[in-house]
Amino acid sequence: MMEGRLTGFSLTPDGDAQNITVTVTADFRQSYDELKDTAVEIQIKKARKHRSLEANAYAWVLIDQIAAKQHLKKTEVYRKAILDIGGVSETVLVPTEKAKRMRDWWEAKGIGWQAVELASDTEGWTYLTCYVGSSEYDTEQMSGLIDSLIQDAEALGIPTITPKEELEMLRKWGKKVEGKHGNADEG
Repeated sequence: MMEGRLTGFSLTPDGDAQNITVTVTADFRQSYDELKDTAVEIQIKKARKHRSLEANAYAWVLIDQIAAKQHLKKTEVYRKAILDIGGVSETVLVPTEKAKRMRDWWEAKGIGWQAVELASDTEGWTYLTCYVGSSEYDTEQMSGLIDSLIQDAEALGIPTITPKEELEMLRKWGKKVEGKHGNADEG
């Protein structure tokens, strides 16, 4: 995947088509020569800031401590936490006879990738709620996962970072923090 910026937009003289200009920093010359004057598929979406390795490391510290306290496997704690947060799933309707194959394919992507079957009122069809693993999270989604893990840890009496430390970590990740826990200078 390549990142760039939309830098121009115009209509063709007849108004039947649109020209979009994208500026990229990666070298695209060879690909351009190969693709010029052929039909191509284009997907343009807003770039997102991926979760940091520091955030991931802290999540796994919490997962390890929660698992130890509850005598569970770390993967169980991790998978449950993913199911508990919002904004990391899509629900799709699939033919019932293909639901298991689709679930197996989805879950083969990683430990946190889960598909939960839900009944449908339409005979022969099943809903699958497909949860994405944290390796694909942006900073907002990762913040939600860590907030959930912090709540679970605190409920078990496990020490966690202070709200001030959490705000500082969020700032390092580049996430907006207004109203998160009040002012970062508070203890």
